[in-house]
Amino acid sequence: MAVIVALGAFLMTLAGGWTAQRVTDRRHLVLGLAGGLMLGVVGLDLLPESLEAAGRPVFGVPLALLLFVGGFLVAHVVERLLAVRQAAHGAPGGRNGGDGADGGEGVVGRAPQVGMTAAAAMVGHSLADGVALGAAFQVGGGMGTAVALAVVTHDFADGFNTYTLTRLYGNARKRALLMLFADAAAPVVGAASTVLFTLPEEPLGAYLSFFAGGLLYLAAAEILPEAHHRHPALSTLMCTVGGVAGIWLVVGLAG
Repeated sequence: MAVIVALGAFLMTLAGGWTAQRVTDRRHLVLGLAGGLMLGVVGLDLLPESLEAAGRPVFGVPLALLLFVGGFLVAHVVERLLAVRQAAHGAPGGRNGGDGADGGEGVVGRAPQVGMTAAAAMVGHSLADGVALGAAFQVGGGMGTAVALAVVTHDFADGFNTYTLTRLYGNARKRALLMLFADAAAPVVGAASTVLFTLPEEPLGAYLSFFAGGLLYLAAAEILPEAHHRHPALSTLMCTVGGVAGIWLVVGLAG
């Protein structure tokens, strides 16, 4: 049953990526929605779940929060180091131009490796989703159904964000589609793996905390500023709020 549900997540992920690439003439709306979805996933889904799973304190602070801050800082450091390295090799500066998220308006000053790293983290998150799905069905049907609803519905956001992140940093469409398919397949692989083993709760929670920090950095420092850079419109802001509200609805229904 877990693998069958994961196949549904596979289709939802592809649907999210397809949506992201079809609305290229509304790039600012795509980025605004992606930022809202990422913010909602971090604050309303990943962080609460990781606090429950990896909540023991380290020097007075829950481990999950330490890893969350660590993930944010690592994403910031990696992005800055890659940007400095790119500048040292003579890459042009500026925010616009080149092959970006819409195939015509991109961001030249950003390193494509950041987009690939972020997309790879999304794949890892989807793999963990599949493992959690398989483990939930091992616990019982009610738990499995709740987790299945959460995984299948928010994998649309995962596919949307995976494609958007990869293209935003100037990667070719072929690479973006490759990462999208990897993200779609990851829940199926994760669910199937639970036939052989189950990932302990604490390491899973630790991973989710660290991933949430990195995702928040990309949403707050990269995607949302880019969304409003040339289109500071109310419609962009509403897409961001709508993305957060959509994840809240998903979490509420799953709970």
